[in-house]
Amino acid sequence: MKMLLTVEFPLEPFNSLVRSGKVGEVIGRILETIKPEAAYFTEQDGKRGGVFVVDVSTASAVPSLAEPFFLNFDACCKFRILMTPADLQQAGLAALGKTWG
Repeated sequence: MKMLLTVEFPLEPFNSLVRSGKVGEVIGRILETIKPEAAYFTEQDGKRGGVFVVDVSTASAVPSLAEPFFLNFDACCKFRILMTPADLQQAGLAALGKTWG
Protein backbone atom coordinates (compact mmCIF):
# COMPACT_ATOMS: atom_id res chain seq x y z
CA MET A 1 0.00 0.00 0.00
CA LYS A 2 1.29 3.46 -0.89
CA MET A 3 1.72 5.89 1.97
CA LEU A 4 2.78 9.50 2.22
CA LEU A 5 5.49 9.87 4.84
CA THR A 6 6.00 13.46 5.97
CA VAL A 7 9.02 14.21 8.12
CA GLU A 8 9.64 17.36 10.15
CA PHE A 9 13.27 17.86 11.18
CA PRO A 10 13.97 19.87 14.34
CA LEU A 11 16.87 22.33 14.16
CA GLU A 12 19.05 20.00 16.21
CA PRO A 13 20.65 17.64 15.48
CA PHE A 14 20.17 18.63 11.81
CA ASN A 15 22.20 21.85 12.15
CA SER A 16 25.09 19.98 13.76
CA LEU A 17 25.07 17.39 10.98
CA VAL A 18 25.12 20.19 8.38
CA ARG A 19 28.06 21.88 10.12
CA SER A 20 30.00 18.61 10.35
CA GLY A 21 29.33 17.83 6.67
CA LYS A 22 27.58 14.53 7.52
CA VAL A 23 23.95 15.38 6.79
CA GLY A 24 24.12 14.33 3.13
CA GLU A 25 25.64 10.98 4.04
CA VAL A 26 22.98 10.28 6.67
CA ILE A 27 20.09 11.27 4.40
CA GLY A 28 21.60 9.22 1.57
CA ARG A 29 21.79 6.13 3.78
CA ILE A 30 18.19 6.59 4.88
CA LEU A 31 16.94 6.99 1.29
CA GLU A 32 18.88 3.90 0.19
CA THR A 33 17.25 1.98 3.02
CA ILE A 34 13.62 3.13 2.74
CA LYS A 35 13.67 3.26 -1.08
CA PRO A 36 10.93 5.87 -1.58
CA GLU A 37 9.06 6.01 -4.88
CA ALA A 38 9.43 9.80 -4.67
CA ALA A 39 11.34 12.08 -2.30
CA TYR A 40 11.06 15.84 -1.84
CA PHE A 41 12.60 18.17 0.69
CA THR A 42 10.73 21.30 1.69
CA GLU A 43 9.83 23.64 4.51
CA GLN A 44 7.12 22.54 6.94
CA ASP A 45 5.79 24.99 9.52
CA GLY A 46 9.03 26.96 9.42
CA LYS A 47 11.26 23.89 9.81
CA ARG A 48 13.10 21.63 7.42
CA GLY A 49 10.91 18.87 6.08
CA GLY A 50 10.69 15.93 3.75
CA VAL A 51 7.84 14.30 1.86
CA PHE A 52 8.23 10.72 0.69
CA VAL A 53 5.98 8.27 -1.14
CA VAL A 54 6.72 4.84 0.30
CA ASP A 55 5.31 1.35 -0.13
CA VAL A 56 4.13 -0.29 3.08
CA SER A 57 3.37 -4.00 2.74
CA THR A 58 2.33 -4.49 6.39
CA ALA A 59 1.87 -2.31 9.45
CA SER A 60 5.04 -3.86 10.88
CA ALA A 61 7.03 -2.12 8.10
CA VAL A 62 6.26 1.35 9.50
CA PRO A 63 9.04 1.34 12.13
CA SER A 64 11.68 0.52 9.51
CA LEU A 65 10.62 3.65 7.62
CA ALA A 66 10.35 5.97 10.62
CA GLU A 67 13.15 4.86 12.96
CA PRO A 68 16.01 6.12 10.77
CA PHE A 69 14.49 9.62 10.96
CA PHE A 70 13.71 9.31 14.68
CA LEU A 71 17.15 8.03 15.64
CA ASN A 72 19.28 10.27 13.40
CA PHE A 73 17.30 13.52 13.53
CA ASP A 74 14.82 13.35 16.43
CA ALA A 75 12.31 13.93 13.63
CA CYS A 76 8.52 13.83 13.70
CA CYS A 77 7.06 11.34 11.18
CA LYS A 78 3.47 11.15 9.93
CA PHE A 79 1.97 8.50 7.65
CA ARG A 80 -1.07 8.88 5.39
CA ILE A 81 -2.60 6.22 3.16
CA LEU A 82 -2.60 7.17 -0.53
CA MET A 83 -5.18 6.09 -3.11
CA THR A 84 -4.96 6.26 -6.86
CA PRO A 85 -8.08 7.20 -8.84
CA ALA A 86 -8.56 3.45 -9.50
CA ASP A 87 -8.37 2.73 -5.76
CA LEU A 88 -11.02 5.37 -5.12
CA GLN A 89 -13.29 3.87 -7.80
CA GLN A 90 -13.04 0.49 -6.04
CA ALA A 91 -13.95 1.98 -2.65
CA GLY A 92 -17.68 1.44 -3.13
CA LEU A 93 -18.65 5.06 -2.51
CA ALA A 94 -22.09 4.67 -4.10
CA ALA A 95 -22.98 1.80 -1.76
CA LEU A 96 -21.56 3.67 1.21
CA GLY A 97 -23.66 6.70 0.27
CA LYS A 98 -26.81 4.56 0.23
CA THR A 99 -25.92 2.96 3.56
CA TRP A 100 -24.86 6.10 5.39
CA GLY A 101 -26.46 8.93 3.44
